[in-house]
Amino acid sequence: MAHFALALGIATKNTNGKIIEAYFPTPVMTPSDALIKSLAGITGYAEGNQSVEISAGQAKALSDVFSANDQPESAAFSAKASESTQPLVLVILATDEKPQSVAEGFLKLQLISHRMAQPHGIVLDGIFGLLHNIAWTNEGPIDLPELADRQTEARLAGRTLTVDCVDKFPKMVDYIVPTGVRIADTSRVRLGAHVGEGTTVMHEGFINFNAGTTGVSMVEGRISAGVMVGNGSDIGGGASIMGTLSGGGKVVVSIGENSLLGANAGLGFPLGDRCTIESGLYVTAGTKVRMLDKDGNEVEIIKARDLAGVPDLLFRRNSSTGQVECLANKSAIELNDQLHSNN
Repeated sequence: MAHFALALGIATKNTNGKIIEAYFPTPVMTPSDALIKSLAGITGYAEGNQSVEISAGQAKALSDVFSANDQPESAAFSAKASESTQPLVLVILATDEKPQSVAEGFLKLQLISHRMAQPHGIVLDGIFGLLHNIAWTNEGPIDLPELADRQTEARLAGRTLTVDCVDKFPKMVDYIVPTGVRIADTSRVRLGAHVGEGTTVMHEGFINFNAGTTGVSMVEGRISAGVMVGNGSDIGGGASIMGTLSGGGKVVVSIGENSLLGANAGLGFPLGDRCTIESGLYVTAGTKVRMLDKDGNEVEIIKARDLAGVPDLLFRRNSSTGQVECLANKSAIELNDQLHSNN
């Protein structure tokens, strides 16, 4: 039976010797049984999902194993890791299950940001409670209870310790910069985000973990946790999409392809392909929508959730009555090719 994934990583430990984060530059999906068997012979891996701390000598042996099993990137990284004095950890995931260790959690987040797994295509249950609240600094991650001492040590040594953020999730680009993307403010894209090739994230754009885009998109608003935006769809400035951590419940809110969420608009139900929500209009699942025919006559009034996934719709607010209306969207949005070029 094929294993789910594995990776060798460089870990950070707190003063108690506990791993608080890990960096995995060359993950391997569905590793062969032969590779697993060879790795087990070196590391003592037995079965199931395990995080195994290894020595520099073991890392050198792993390099030979990766090379013999047609994993040149992992082989090269293992060779470099064998010369490092930093803690090393090998994570082997036999199955895709709820992560049980910090190292497992960080590997899974990186699988998504490496585009090796899709949001909602990998089990992340419980990860928020699993990870530590960490100070992400110019000198690396620091466990929060140790921050004050480290700041004092730095000052006494004539240095200034800069704290970029205090969070459980670091910014994605400190671990992975996917090909073909532009990110104006890197602090607004968390590790575990899936940023599709051709996506531009402007200064006020935000992408949470286990969320993102599948392809070409202009993101000027917020893509909350659990949300996926289809190829060719844009999120306007100040726009917001309800996630699955709060507000959206367990419903997976998504946007189809070639759709537009206008500036300062909002979405709380799955939007279909070639749909538009006009600027400033927030449509939740329970919003009552007045359906119009091609002549502008009312057909019926329904809740927005009943239109989940339906393509070719335009949502607008009647400027006289305030009623939310929906009619056929005559044409999909056309993206500005120059704005979306990330060469």
